[in-house]
Amino acid sequence: MRALVLGHGYSAGFLTPLLLAEGWEVTGTTRAHPERVAQSGARPMLWPGHEATIREEIARADAILISAGPGQGHDPALADFAEDIAQAKPLWLGYLSTTGVYGDHAGGWVDEETPLTPSTKRGHERVAAETAWQALAHAHDLPLHIFRLAGIYGPGRGPFAKVRSGTARRIVKPGQVFSRIHTEDIAQVLLASIKAPRLGAIYNLCDDDPAPPEAVIAHAAELLGLPLPPEEDFATAEMTPMARSFYAENKRVSNALIKRELGISLRYPDYRSGLAALLAAEA
Repeated sequence: MRALVLGHGYSAGFLTPLLLAEGWEVTGTTRAHPERVAQSGARPMLWPGHEATIREEIARADAILISAGPGQGHDPALADFAEDIAQAKPLWLGYLSTTGVYGDHAGGWVDEETPLTPSTKRGHERVAAETAWQALAHAHDLPLHIFRLAGIYGPGRGPFAKVRSGTARRIVKPGQVFSRIHTEDIAQVLLASIKAPRLGAIYNLCDDDPAPPEAVIAHAAELLGLPLPPEEDFATAEMTPMARSFYAENKRVSNALIKRELGISLRYPDYRSGLAALLAAEA
């Protein structure tokens, strides 16, 4: 069996070893870091650069994962390879989106049936991309699966470095919570879906514990035995527009469907177990 990842980045680096262990051959595209793709066990190809070879891989792939995000008003995979994917008709087609498509719900719960009301430019771009992939899938009977990812963390992407360097900030916006997902749990959900495809499926990928961002920083400091960074009021904190935009959406994301339909048992059901594992892996 052959898998192709268009945009083989951080999350795909954890899926690839799982696929290899199941006997798959994996190819992944990258803009500039073929060594990182190869390190995961996948065969790297440059995109842009190797479009003709990528089209050959699309034609042979049993599973295709779209991990490259939209930018500059368009989805790059659709722009370059929509016709090729439509003709290839893989057994499984996955698209990595974001829970940002739901917008702000004042701390309330959302699930896969919640209407999409994005409140940021990034959220609007993802809704447009999801809609375009769904249109392609409908027109060509493709087995599209959409995965809406919460905030991703994992090895090399945790709060410890900032806490150690003294650059971590505990910005407090009363009532604000975020949902998160460990990258190893992303990988196990994707593998479970590949093994049990459902045409048109949409899944939220997040853990069981939506939590305030300042609580995560505080717990990381406690695990390290370092002083807690001082609290800062969101209303008066100096932040970049990008950083402030993350606080524009406040919601709790339900992961009930991946448990019920794919039989997922999260390895890291909350940030406490996830951070403990990251710290233990450093030892």
